[in-house]
Parts: sequence; structure tokens; C-alpha cells
Amino acid sequence: MTMPNSQHTISVIIPVFNEEASLPKVIADLPKNLLREIIVVDNASTDGSASVAAKLGCRVIREDRRGYGQACLAGIAALDPAADIVVFVDGDYSDHPDQLPRLIQPILSGSHDFVIGSRALGNRECGAMTPQAYYGNKLACFLMKLFWGAVYTDLGPFRAITRRALEQVGMTDRDFGWTIEMQIRAVEKGVRTTEVPVDYRRRTGVSKISGTVTGTILAGHKILHTIFKYKFFRHPGRGPVASVADRVC
Repeated sequence: MTMPNSQHTISVIIPVFNEEASLPKVIADLPKNLLREIIVVDNASTDGSASVAAKLGCRVIREDRRGYGQACLAGIAALDPAADIVVFVDGDYSDHPDQLPRLIQPILSGSHDFVIGSRALGNRECGAMTPQAYYGNKLACFLMKLFWGAVYTDLGPFRAITRRALEQVGMTDRDFGWTIEMQIRAVEKGVRTTEVPVDYRRRTGVSKISGTVTGTILAGHKILHTIFKYKFFRHPGRGPVASVADRVC
């Protein structure tokens, strides 16, 4: 992949677990002229996800330790040293990868360092989010506003962050708490953060998290655990609150 004339080098990380059917659509919709590399992290898939990604020109990283956060951490460890913007997108084709330019625009303009694609602000296909995922997101955002004064509308997985800010937040979560940990840490570290509206559709296949009772319970527990851990059970050395009230359309 070649980069256009730009002062930024952009890498995409796609964590996948058995996404053989949806992965070609995700990769096809990414604006490859903007990207240095696409890293697909195969999180112990039992289907052909890895071979599909390799045939489509992606760099495939195998991570046998299961967990969404673990896969994302493996992708970060494999980043091109020159990458200064990192985009995370799921491999189930629920996000709209072609909206990546919209997602990174606040970073390219120099106004922000961390951008969350908000499904709450965009167009969401009926049934794309289960009721438990929808209300779980609302509760998590309410608690972050209550405890940190941060105005978030979503924990959307489609997000972009500068390499410097990513190192600054110091991600550690290895499973369901990944997205909310990044948002809490961004607040604590004073990272310039915003949200942009992104569209969301029904995923291809069944969700491994919100599509099962066990996954829903585990994810909900981990999200709440992460919130209360950062608020009450550690001293993170908080910086000023980073407002995300300034939406970018």
C-alpha cells in the first residue's frame, strides 16, 4: 500500500475471531490510498480468517491468548515504527470502514488526538445493537460523566488515536474493558478527545459478546469493574478533563 502526500502515516488494526465471511468486506471498504498498512490480528480463529486476510494483502498477526483487548495489544506491538495514527475497526462489518476519512479528520486538522466513532450520533440500522448493548453504553457514558465530567455518547469500537496519545494512555486491558479503559485514560491524561458520527449496521454472523447471555454478562461486569476501579481503587495521576462535547460532523 502506498501513502499519498501526507505528513501522517496511518495504520489500521482489525482484531478478528472467526470473521472469514465478513473480513473481505471490511478490507474492501477501507480507503487503502490513505493507509500504510492493515494489520489483522487473528485471535485464535478456527476458520479461515487468517488466510483470507493474507490473500487480501494484510499483515496477519497470530494471537492465541483470547480477548478483544489482548488482540488489540498484539496489533499495537506489531505496528510499523513510522505509524503515527492508529485506527481500530472491528472485523464483523458492523462498522463502515469507508467512513475512516471522517474519523481521522479531527486528527489531521490538528484539533484532536483521539476520535471515537459514535454510533449514537450516526445512523444506526434497526437491530444493529442489542438492547443490552444499547443501554449498557448509555449507563457507561452516564457514569463517566458523573465521575469524570466527560461527555461521551458511545463506547464505539471504530476509533482513531495518534501514536503519541496511545502511548500516553498506556492501555492494559485484555478483554471487554478495552474501549472504556481507553476513554477513561484519555480523560485522566488530558488527551484532546472528540466524537464524530458514524453509521452502524447489523454485523455479519452472531456477536461473540452481546449476542450471547454469557458474553453480555461478562462484558457488562468488566465495563462496570473498569469504571469503579479507575474511580475508586487506584491513583492514576489524573490530568485535566478532556472534553468531548465539541462534536465534529
